[in-house]
Amino acid sequence: MSSVREITPDPLPALKHDLALALRAAAHHGLAEGVCNHFSVALPDDSQRFLINPRGLHWSEIGADDIVLVDVDGNVLQGRHRVEPTAMFIHAAVHRITGHAVVLHTHMPYATALTLTVDRALDPTLSQGAMRFMGRIAIDTGYNGLALDWAEGERIARAMQGNDVAFLANHGVIVAGASIAHTYDDLYYLERTCMHQVIAQSTGRPLAPVNAEIATRVAAQIQGEREQSDLFFEALRRLLPAPSPAPAAKP
Repeated sequence: MSSVREITPDPLPALKHDLALALRAAAHHGLAEGVCNHFSVALPDDSQRFLINPRGLHWSEIGADDIVLVDVDGNVLQGRHRVEPTAMFIHAAVHRITGHAVVLHTHMPYATALTLTVDRALDPTLSQGAMRFMGRIAIDTGYNGLALDWAEGERIARAMQGNDVAFLANHGVIVAGASIAHTYDDLYYLERTCMHQVIAQSTGRPLAPVNAEIATRVAAQIQGEREQSDLFFEALRRLLPAPSPAPAAKP
């Protein structure tokens, strides 16, 4: 009697839907910038291939069928759209060098504002929300212009130094992680906590951080239970349904 071979489900459809949802959510939350910036997710157990948003589409209009599959050399393996060059140079390097499965890169307003200051980044000892990022932040102080070559992408990736959040001087941020739901949750709360810090600084009053020990304890508490992140992403799935497919072109 022959054994029944178990068929492993194809992860691509689910990852495409989740990546498209994260992009629409970012547009909804004001984290997008025109048709620029990029979100990507590596295929399970395959850091050489990853899904990424296409060039030229606003994030609010992206559906699963718009997501593009590429390899780390920049070759489009699947999809009907092109990919923006800096997306390849940054994301391919970060996936390959850091090993992170999910890489979200934005120029979201408040986080980017902090990259323009002498401190370059969020202070994770200020607000309770900011404390979730204690011990997770890298600062890349070496702005070199647009990432239009492999060397610059690799330099950015190495600047992350084993962290999953990077503030890129005079540029923007990268938030990375193991799942789309958790990484998007981190991206959303990173911008919220940067907003809180910018507003507090704008008062001109002295800031009142907590000690590092408390911030570290709060970070462990938040990272130790991520159900809220999953529930948030499922709420976004209900609130931001996929757009209707574009009509077929007339013959």
